[in-house]
Amino acid sequence: MKSWSSPHLPHLPGTGGPVSLHDSASRSVRVTSPGPVARLYVCGITPYDATHMGHASTYLAFDLLVRAWRDAGHEVRYVQNVTDVDDPLLERAAATGEDWRDLAVRETDLFREDMTALSVVPPDVYLGAVETVPQAAAAVRELVGRGAAYRLEATGDVYFDVASDERFGGVGGYDDATMRQLFAERGGDPATPGKRSPLDPVLWRAAREGEPSWDGGDLGAGRPGWHIECVAIALEHLGAGFDVQGGGSDLVFPHHEMGASHAHVLTGTAPYAQVYAHGGMVALDGEKMSKSRGNLVLVSSLRRAGEDPSAVRLAVLAHHYRDDWSWTDDGLAGARERLARWREAVARPSGPDAQHVLDGVRRRLADDLDAPGALAVVDAWADAQLAQDPADAAGSAAGPALVADVVEGLLGVVLRTRA
Repeated sequence: MKSWSSPHLPHLPGTGGPVSLHDSASRSVRVTSPGPVARLYVCGITPYDATHMGHASTYLAFDLLVRAWRDAGHEVRYVQNVTDVDDPLLERAAATGEDWRDLAVRETDLFREDMTALSVVPPDVYLGAVETVPQAAAAVRELVGRGAAYRLEATGDVYFDVASDERFGGVGGYDDATMRQLFAERGGDPATPGKRSPLDPVLWRAAREGEPSWDGGDLGAGRPGWHIECVAIALEHLGAGFDVQGGGSDLVFPHHEMGASHAHVLTGTAPYAQVYAHGGMVALDGEKMSKSRGNLVLVSSLRRAGEDPSAVRLAVLAHHYRDDWSWTDDGLAGARERLARWREAVARPSGPDAQHVLDGVRRRLADDLDAPGALAVVDAWADAQLAQDPADAAGSAAGPALVADVVEGLLGVVLRTRA
């Protein structure tokens, strides 16, 4: 599956420092310590509807991480999936009368367009669930062979035995009652009879009439479960113990918890990821923005309405990635005003020295991707610049040029038109 085109990344003088991130598993902020290659896996979309601001918030957060790592001198190996076969996708296709494959292709194409418009650095590996069924099936067979998975006779479905991983529960740190509640709310099936534990997740769904299926070898015809899909991709392209597993906070359990346990058993090593980083939820009118609720602000709709993608990006970056927040018209209006102010400031032929802007933005992003703090650094420079009479402006052309490069390179906000 193809990714999307990379935005322009200006060269910045010097290098940034080590990046710290909040780790959900340890409930603490930890310094990431990649080797020469920083390895990142971010869970991708299920393409049954367009990109909403909750998606945008997640992918912009990890875009900041990619940019900060690259600025610190690391090569980045970024992997993302597309869950292009799953129950919500099949249900939407059935409800609309559209072929599920056509729906997945159309919405994935729209997601690429949205990410391109928002200047998101593309993943190096971008893979769909359909094209990686053989790898997922092989992983399920391996778990069966290790005694960590079992088949339900009533349905033929294969389940993972969570008791096979002594570390199960370590990512989210939830108690049993909370895990059962979240499992039921987020696509699990705790009430299915015959399972060894209500929390055991499906690894391989046996073929049903009217559903797509693939040859799973000894597993029979069927399709992979959600969690094993991501694990098979991540282990093949990043290996065990990669640097950061990223996604929204609604993925802590069950998705990232189950994925970690699958990987622990498959590899015999831990941790699956060094850091589990999760973004907050975006609300509209007090309710989490989600496809199931239908209360979506879509990136594509904003673009069609003529909104500048850099303003949309600034509206998101005004909030810390771990915070829950609400999308508002006032927030977007404030982002437009900020963008106009910054553009006016860097358009002047000279201005104050900006080395402290580069240093400050680097420092804020290195501290758990503090985007609001980074915006404040640029605001301060822009305010000083605009407070001067243009005719009497002190400084040199180097200041505005460096600010424009810092903002575009580290924050992904475009301030100048390139020829």
